[in-house]
Amino acid sequence: MPHDVHAEFDHTVLDMIEHSPIGAVPRTLTHQDALKRLLSTQQAYASADHKDGFVTARSLAKEPSFYASNLDALIAGQITTDDLESNALIFDRYVQSIALDHRSRAESKRLTVAGKPAHHRSKHDGAVVHDPVHSLFLVPGGGTHPGLPGNYLYGFVHEMNAGAWTVHLHDSDDGAATFAAPNLPDALEKLQEVIASAPFHLSELEALGFVGN
Repeated sequence: MPHDVHAEFDHTVLDMIEHSPIGAVPRTLTHQDALKRLLSTQQAYASADHKDGFVTARSLAKEPSFYASNLDALIAGQITTDDLESNALIFDRYVQSIALDHRSRAESKRLTVAGKPAHHRSKHDGAVVHDPVHSLFLVPGGGTHPGLPGNYLYGFVHEMNAGAWTVHLHDSDDGAATFAAPNLPDALEKLQEVIASAPFHLSELEALGFVGN
């Protein structure tokens, strides 16, 4: 196996990023070359919390993911999709997990990420009609653009027409990846795979069958 002559120095730069309070890397040519290698191999991402700063994938591997707390009960068939934890509560847990000085910026994303509460609508004949399932999840990672505060990507398991579903993820801007599932069990299986694979760059999801924008 050929020896990577850059490996030791690249490891040093990863350490620098993790020990810097703002994820800074020196602007020398050697350090910037190492940074380019780390970004291209998805070992580091642009920081969502510090302008011109970076965050390492290995540090994000220690961070939790957020999704409906009763997802396991849904997978086991013990509840229905109507009983899933609300997006607002999932988002609350995410906000509480990140540093205090980034929470107000995270809250400014609440409507975009968590959306408005779904309100059940009753027909005149008494039958209840409700909005399609749109269940939020957040995982550590990055994309074409940085993630949300705390370096999180956000996504949804979304109910489509005719029984089809999608699983899609977004960074903080227009970076996105989508997986089409023929049914809910397949969508939930893919969601579990995504959660188990975090952290990652959105482009890496092509290996899991996602299509990027």
